[in-house]
Amino acid sequence: MGRVNTPILTEEERELLEKEVKYTDNHTIRLRCQAILLKAAGRKSEDVGQIVGMCQVSVNAWLKRYKNGGLTGLKTKPGRGRKPKINKATDEVGIIEAVKANRQRISLAKAEWEAQRPADSKAVGRNTFRNFLKALVVDINESVGG
Repeated sequence: MGRVNTPILTEEERELLEKEVKYTDNHTIRLRCQAILLKAAGRKSEDVGQIVGMCQVSVNAWLKRYKNGGLTGLKTKPGRGRKPKINKATDEVGIIEAVKANRQRISLAKAEWEAQRPADSKAVGRNTFRNFLKALVVDINESVGG
């Protein structure tokens, strides 16, 4: 039988974790906080994993990260996931210029913008280009209205 890895939480830590479980919009943070609370209640890692949908190794890994970093340790570190093909910081100006030149034809604007990009850049699909334009419009509207 392995050692018991039960965190001892202060009342303030417990309240903060319960608040995150109830009110955060991020589903993964809710699950991780719930796992910590269940472990603090004395449950086994296997049981906690079945409840929150993780394996026991993941439960113990998140518990370790919580012990080392607190609530910020439960957040996903930056740099995870697929990298965007269109970088807002570097491509926004070029895309805006291409769209201004070809307002009625998105496909022509996309082609003009792609012609200006370096040759080693990854190809961008039509939907990716359109979604970037939609996100850009939302950002512009929020900055003007708010």
